[in-house]
Amino acid sequence: MLSGRRLDLLDPTPVDIEIEDIAHGLAFVARWNGQTRGDWPYSVAEHSLLVETIFSRMNAGIAPRWKLAAVLHDAPEYVIGDMISPVKAAVGPGYEELDRRLSAAIHLRFGLPAVLPSPIKKAIKAADRISAWLEAVRIAGFQEAEADRLFGRPAPQVVHRLEIRLRPPAEVRADYVSRVARLLADCG
Repeated sequence: MLSGRRLDLLDPTPVDIEIEDIAHGLAFVARWNGQTRGDWPYSVAEHSLLVETIFSRMNAGIAPRWKLAAVLHDAPEYVIGDMISPVKAAVGPGYEELDRRLSAAIHLRFGLPAVLPSPIKKAIKAADRISAWLEAVRIAGFQEAEADRLFGRPAPQVVHRLEIRLRPPAEVRADYVSRVARLLADCG
């Protein structure tokens, strides 16, 4: 990693994980395989910030640690990349196992349980699907009917005034690190 840490992908440990490495990697990983409108790719880091915003809107008063879990929901992709669902299915259970191990190490590194409670995981997934709907219709060329079928139509009050932002990786990276730092401080 750029931090100088060595990460064993088959046996990751929390001590080998740094937020700067996660933020850097995610800021350079494009969602939708880069097939989006705009001058910059839509990064997994930007997506993660949006998911946390949606999750917080949908779960008013939720503890900061679960907001942190939402912002870290795709953190393993800093080393394994963002694969579209059909590719994940083709790769098989090996990808899922690698993702699970990395998620556990990342969670432990930042004071979260290795495995999130089921209601929290479901709530983050719901926010993730809303983010996917927004991304699909606003920057990935989907018609709303197609996005509705694939992701479910979000409630208007949840998506009200949300923006899809396309920004340079350095800017997104800095915002991601800053958001995680604020959430960690709020958890303390």
